[in-house]
Amino acid sequence: MSKGGRTFFGHPWGLATLFSTEMWERFSWYGLRAILATFMAASPAHKGLGMSQETAQAVVGVYGALIYLVALPGGWIADRILGARRSVFWGGFVIMLGHISMAIPVTTSFFVWLGLLLIISGTGLLKPNISVMVGRLYNEDEDGRRDAGFSLFYLGINLGAFFAPLVVGWLAAGDRWHLGFSAAAVGMALGLLQYVWGGRNLRGIGERPGIRLTPPERRRFGRLAGLGAAVTAAALGPWAATGMLTIDRLALAITIVILIVPVAYFTYILMGSHSLTGEERGRMKAYVWLFVAASIFWMIYDLAPSKLLFFAADHTQLSLFGLPIQAATTQSFNPLFIMIFVPVFAALWVKLGVRVSTPQKFGFALVMVGLSFVVMALAASLATGGRVSVWWLVLVYLIQVFGELSLSPVGLSVTTKLAPEAFKGQMLGIWFIAVSVGDAVGGQTGRLSHYLSDPAYYLVLAIMAIVAGLALFLFTRKLRVLMAEHYHAAAMPPIR
Repeated sequence: MSKGGRTFFGHPWGLATLFSTEMWERFSWYGLRAILATFMAASPAHKGLGMSQETAQAVVGVYGALIYLVALPGGWIADRILGARRSVFWGGFVIMLGHISMAIPVTTSFFVWLGLLLIISGTGLLKPNISVMVGRLYNEDEDGRRDAGFSLFYLGINLGAFFAPLVVGWLAAGDRWHLGFSAAAVGMALGLLQYVWGGRNLRGIGERPGIRLTPPERRRFGRLAGLGAAVTAAALGPWAATGMLTIDRLALAITIVILIVPVAYFTYILMGSHSLTGEERGRMKAYVWLFVAASIFWMIYDLAPSKLLFFAADHTQLSLFGLPIQAATTQSFNPLFIMIFVPVFAALWVKLGVRVSTPQKFGFALVMVGLSFVVMALAASLATGGRVSVWWLVLVYLIQVFGELSLSPVGLSVTTKLAPEAFKGQMLGIWFIAVSVGDAVGGQTGRLSHYLSDPAYYLVLAIMAIVAGLALFLFTRKLRVLMAEHYHAAAMPPIR
């Protein structure tokens, strides 16, 4: 709800509170992300976990996938139990505990896994609900400041994402991993302090659940949660007891479960006994293709904190403008380019209007991310004889950002436009499952390294993306007919 008095760049002052909270939360998330894979692959002599790079890539992929998957139950908990405001606080608190757990300087990996589990759980509570609170700062959907307010909010995300690898990477240098994890914990703590201190600017915003669970529903929820935990324990227990539950197998099992979710959901919508109109059914068929395209895009794009980070550490001359940098610093290139080019692409899409369709935007994004891995294949070929310039990675991230700014901003919009009327609320979560699928499968592509050289690995993924992108261009007319596309998908800033 909008309020009189002082404003934050012309917006409700509550936006300043949420801007800062999200900036610090993203600082903690991207800070951990910038060192997690290299920490896991570092030998015990270097205070790491001693995993192979392929296993570390699989873990980072599943970790990112679960972050997006748990946003679905996180939103439900806020709607039915806690309310958005308390969900954001407790989510941030659990995230902070997770980073503290990882910062404990002990040789056992128990606190690392505990920390990751806490961070996943906390992010599921915080991430979807803080965006909901931003929307509720404004009185009506047609409030002209809403889009500009979200743009400011996403600027906070990218500021946190830009500075985190610089700070955390520098602190973690020289095997000081736990200092890096501590910095992430401090970042989340600052976000929480600021959230509590600025709480007076959020009165009436997300204080109560939308539809609170009744006592019988609470009991039913408790029984279902207990049953789910029991089934999971029963499924994993025998593996663990016999020593067959390796990290690689667990990551693969989680990936398979994540893949089943959208397949089952789309089958349920298209094959179930729902009274879909012919137009709704056609739109859903078109959306399945866009969902697959988005999953392929994120599969490659989100290899940045694993495969590309390893390339930076092992095969790159870590010097920029004559100054030494850390491998983690390369993770700051992406948010920097996003901040630079968001206004450029926003103006471009407004200028082009409906002349560029949604399938064409998705196709362009896939071609761009594919070309970025053609560049990686060239860099990897040159790196066989030594280290290559870091400018290769600068070029890779620049090309990838061109792709992201073509796909990510219209994802939620096209989801709401194509969803059948009876499934609009649920379908918003499905868009984020595309990211989840991409991250999980991307982690598993590390297995290809056993059979392919690095240049061939990058080239295989590049060809996959480019072929998928060209297919979207080729079938654009057919997809537009299925979509009944007569609208311009609004280009909001990317949500990451």
